[in-house]
Amino acid sequence: MAEESGHEKGESDKKIVHVYPLVKHSDMAEEMKIEALELSMTACEKYASNYEQAAKVIKETMDKKFGTYWHVVVGEGFGFEVSFETRNLLYFFFAGNLAIIAWKCS
Repeated sequence: MAEESGHEKGESDKKIVHVYPLVKHSDMAEEMKIEALELSMTACEKYASNYEQAAKVIKETMDKKFGTYWHVVVGEGFGFEVSFETRNLLYFFFAGNLAIIAWKCS
C-alpha cells in the first residue's frame, strides 16, 4: 500500500509540457496570428537546440510575408517591454517554457 501512494505522488510531481501554443497576448488579425503561430512552431521544432537560428528564420519569413521591420525573440526566462505597431504583436509559449515574441516596428 505504501508503494502505491509513493508511486502516485511521483506521477503528480511530473512537469506538464504543452505541445500546443499558449498565446499570452496578441493583437494580430486572426489569420495573421495563425500563420505566425504555425511558422514559429515549425522553426522552433526544426531548430530546437538553436534559438537564435529559430528567431532568424521566423523574422526573415515574417518580413517577406507581412512587410519589413519584424523583430523576434525566442528563449526561456526573459522579460520584455517593447513599442510596436498596432495589430502586429504576438507573445506565446510553446513546448513548456519556451517563449516566443514577435512584433513589428515602423
